[in-house]
Amino acid sequence: MSKLVVFSFLGGDLNQGFPVVTAQLWCHNQFVPVKLTGSLPPAPELSELYRRWQLLYAAVHQRLVSNHRIKVHSQDITNISVNDFDEVCEQLQANINAWLKFESFQNIERQLRTLLSRNDEIRVIIETNIVILHRLPWHLWHFFEDYPKAELALSNHEYESPQLLQKSPTGKVKILAILGNRVGIDIDKDASLLQGLTDAKTTFIVEPTRQTLDEYLWNHDWDILFFAGHSNSLADGEIGKICINQTENLTISQLKNGLKTAIRRGLKLAIFNSCDGIGLGRNLADLNIPQMIVMREGVPDLIAQEFLKNFLTAFADNKPFYLAVREARERLQGLENEFPCASWLPVICQNPTTVPTTWQELCGNVDTKVVDEVSTKGKIETPKLKLWTVLLSTFIVAISTVGLRYLGIFEKIELQSFDQMLRLRPKENPDPRLIIVEITEKDIQSRQETTKGMKSISDRTLAKLLNKLQKYQPRVVGLDIYRDFADPPNKSNLIQLSTELNKNNVVVVCKSRDSKYDPQGVKPPKDVSIGGQGFTDAIQDPDGIIRRQILMMSQEPSSTCTTPYSLSLQLVARYLSYENIQPKFNEDYVQFGSKVFKRLKHSRSGGYQQGVDLGGNQILINYRNTDYQRVSLDDVLSDKFDHKSLKDKVVIIGVTANTVSDTWSTLYSTAQQDYQEIPGIFIQAQMVSQVLSAVLDQRPILWVLPYWGDILWICGWSVVGSLIIWRVRSLSHKGYTIFVIVVTLYGVCAIALLKQGLWLPFIPSAFGIVASGVVVIFIKQNTGVSRHNLVG
Repeated sequence: MSKLVVFSFLGGDLNQGFPVVTAQLWCHNQFVPVKLTGSLPPAPELSELYRRWQLLYAAVHQRLVSNHRIKVHSQDITNISVNDFDEVCEQLQANINAWLKFESFQNIERQLRTLLSRNDEIRVIIETNIVILHRLPWHLWHFFEDYPKAELALSNHEYESPQLLQKSPTGKVKILAILGNRVGIDIDKDASLLQGLTDAKTTFIVEPTRQTLDEYLWNHDWDILFFAGHSNSLADGEIGKICINQTENLTISQLKNGLKTAIRRGLKLAIFNSCDGIGLGRNLADLNIPQMIVMREGVPDLIAQEFLKNFLTAFADNKPFYLAVREARERLQGLENEFPCASWLPVICQNPTTVPTTWQELCGNVDTKVVDEVSTKGKIETPKLKLWTVLLSTFIVAISTVGLRYLGIFEKIELQSFDQMLRLRPKENPDPRLIIVEITEKDIQSRQETTKGMKSISDRTLAKLLNKLQKYQPRVVGLDIYRDFADPPNKSNLIQLSTELNKNNVVVVCKSRDSKYDPQGVKPPKDVSIGGQGFTDAIQDPDGIIRRQILMMSQEPSSTCTTPYSLSLQLVARYLSYENIQPKFNEDYVQFGSKVFKRLKHSRSGGYQQGVDLGGNQILINYRNTDYQRVSLDDVLSDKFDHKSLKDKVVIIGVTANTVSDTWSTLYSTAQQDYQEIPGIFIQAQMVSQVLSAVLDQRPILWVLPYWGDILWICGWSVVGSLIIWRVRSLSHKGYTIFVIVVTLYGVCAIALLKQGLWLPFIPSAFGIVASGVVVIFIKQNTGVSRHNLVG
């Protein structure tokens, strides 16, 4: 069984020690690792010992070996013997194992050993940014003696999963073999070993120019990149350099774009059969190449050739990558009489997010099912599998969101967000077609008029007011005062009022009888024809705010208010008749000219999800953010107003006295710092104004999507949002992306509402985006898309 152990060395160095060392163990089909934490003490002697070993290694090989892949220098060390070198090797091994026996680290090792079996195939990755830790011969740790199928790899701290393009299998492993500067070394053997691979197609480029090499990286698909020639590491191992010909030396950064393209097009493995490759490994790891093999120090020709031969034999025989490297490395020990420490040289550099490749996979001969099984064993999935996982989880989240909305969970906050978006509209000019004649508390008190215990105005005063208004030629007058009573016993006043109320341009009000909520209703004034009546029934939402108006509705047979038309509709129809615009009435809509006011049909329209009563022809009120022209009763009767202001206007008469209980909440009144309900006459004015403005000024009519449209909108944003979040790699960037998507959604919904009148479901869509984003983050973290794979 294959397992992965990743050691992370955080926040320290050999001089200071490592206060935090973590080990993560990934096992077969395990989505969450076993995580262990410990520490290591300072070990400055390790750094000094390795530097001494490095100098002695170079000096010994300069004396014993004539041909190396890189020219070595003794660093002024002379008169040394192989015995001296062997002693330093033993000291280095002893010190490494003594350091790793520190009690806190031993706790990690002991727990790991309880979870590992001797027969397990174990990949051990040392994750660090410290060069000296990459150089240390970790394979000398006694752990590797106890687990014969374990092998070491190196990794930087920061890495990402490589984004690979799909490519068609060819049945051959495509190898780009770069044979660089060969002065003083023999690389023909390397070429012959590659040519001997039966399942490979190797392209050789001999001492290429930089341009030639770049073109080969850009323009072809490669599975393996091979380099033989001179190389070295600069800046104490931070920078790797290869000699591609006798005059040109290139760093990895100088080939960065071509290498990134090759990796994206499927490059899985790079082998640098050349000297001092730690810098090459570190630099290539920054490009997120899946895996590499480099040489830790200078390498003699024979060692390079023997390692390549043994590795290719084992790997092409379909041995797992790590085991093939370990076998080829350990077989070099037989040559160490002539080439000391030869088995120390080869080392793997691994991107922890990728599953190590196999020879059959590179050939494209692996059955699709097998490839899928191998992929699902690891934390890394194929892009297709990840996509379907994201889509499935997002679909579940979206359907759950729709279900929560259906249950009314979002209704209150949806209505509040609807109000808030409408309040974004800037202050508007007053509607020039309307004027309100208000009966204030002062008007009532000054006349001391009380009728049947109700504060109002007398028949005589009302008749006088109507007569006065008619002199200034308003198009239509609406009386928003209930007059289901008369002032006894003055019959002449009643006759005079009746005359005024029955004029063609006057509309009086009544209130429908409702057997459930209002069994009485309010009847219209006596002797006024049904054509001059309009009901004023108001609809409060569960939070007490008026957001809808009824244009038409059928009355109960026993109702004293028999008109099917609202006061606002009656006033609008009379006003527009002067513009030669006649209404068309239907049970589903009211039409004036080209403007159609469609009723809210479904009991779950827009944000309304708790089955509100949508009886009659109801529409949403598109409130105007403005005050209205108004004049008081006293000013009209005493001629203290501009007479021209009434001509051709809609005049609405109503009571605004604060002692009269005809007040209501609107989206603007609730937003005031000092909350105060507004008189019903102003809401009637809003209702009239919104229809006139839509017909004559092209002001938007508020409307909603059909129920299935809302569902598609919510699901669409959830899916699109989750796909965007899925493509973002950084966890912090995912959170920022969720925020940006929600803000974008809000902007789209606000613009749609203010410009087109379309009320889109913002709150459930935002919830779906956030929930889908959280699920995607959870899936990525628990399937390790941005971390380690489980097994290969």
